[in-house]
Amino acid sequence: MALRKMGNSSVFSGSLPSGCMHCQEGSKMVLLVSGRCGEACFYCPLSHEKKGKDVVYADETLVSRDEEIVQEAESIGATGTGITGGDPLLCYDRTLHMLRLLKAHFGPSHHVHLYTSTMDLEKVKGLEEAGLDEIRFHPPLEEWVSLPRSGLADILRECRLEIGLELPALPDHAEALRQVMSDAFAMGVSFVNLNELEFSEGNWDMMLQHGYLVKDDISAAVKGSERLAKKMVKEFRQHSVHYCSSGFKDSVQLRRRLLRRAERTAQEWEMVTEDGTIVKGVVQTADPEGLMRRLVEEEGVPVELMHADGERQRLDVAPWVIEDIAADLDEPCFLVEEYPTSDRLEVERVPLNHGPAY
Repeated sequence: MALRKMGNSSVFSGSLPSGCMHCQEGSKMVLLVSGRCGEACFYCPLSHEKKGKDVVYADETLVSRDEEIVQEAESIGATGTGITGGDPLLCYDRTLHMLRLLKAHFGPSHHVHLYTSTMDLEKVKGLEEAGLDEIRFHPPLEEWVSLPRSGLADILRECRLEIGLELPALPDHAEALRQVMSDAFAMGVSFVNLNELEFSEGNWDMMLQHGYLVKDDISAAVKGSERLAKKMVKEFRQHSVHYCSSGFKDSVQLRRRLLRRAERTAQEWEMVTEDGTIVKGVVQTADPEGLMRRLVEEEGVPVELMHADGERQRLDVAPWVIEDIAADLDEPCFLVEEYPTSDRLEVERVPLNHGPAY
């Protein structure tokens, strides 16, 4: 069976898992239901703000209400959701509630898959009854050798949803990876996903202790992880195996999701780039309302191409407008590039005149 290529070195054999199809389109919302987990995997990439914390995030947004979760999904035009953690089955009632919320609001066609290390038949059956479409088990490294004696066999026998494994490609555990994949397919899983191992703020110290190195100067990926993963895809090409590179997550999946969000949330004074960021003009001023009136009266700028932000003491202006008038203003003017996320994280700020720096 021939391997098929995706963006940024990702490849797969067989059929791509349904959840991955939504992910590659950027139409999957990532719903972290809690950072709590019963395992202590040294390679866990979760950030310090989430790891071990009982918090809920919809994509990059910290949320506390159902309405915020729905709003985030709508803002990217989500066709599916990946429920993750921590381990979602450690807060089972919350996970069940959120699954039902998504299915009730968006309908049964909204695809939901879930990541967990917990192989609990009764909990999985409950999730299946509530509409879960796909589950991805992430057994910790020390349990790879005992997969046939885990609860996975019972789940495969009694549940009809799509079931697979999600595993990190640990370059110094090639034989263990080969064995767990062989056992999983012999037991009847639908697919195995292999993720490129990468450094993060949450696992950096532990990864160094295990002797891992970054593969190059421009990546956080671990040296040797991609090579092992691709070798495993070739060895198991008669099955459905998907290797997802760290570059694919960043430059394809994330970029497409940001673009979907930007296209749905950008205001009239904002311009969407091909990378999914937003560009606008910014004028720093203690009186944004007054400056807006002045620009309408003196420069003929349409009011719908501006937005007064009193809290941040700035006037947002359409980028093509600010480039024309910046030289005539005493206030400091900038072109600002932001992510279209709820916190509007600033990527770059370019001065347009000689006003004082802020």
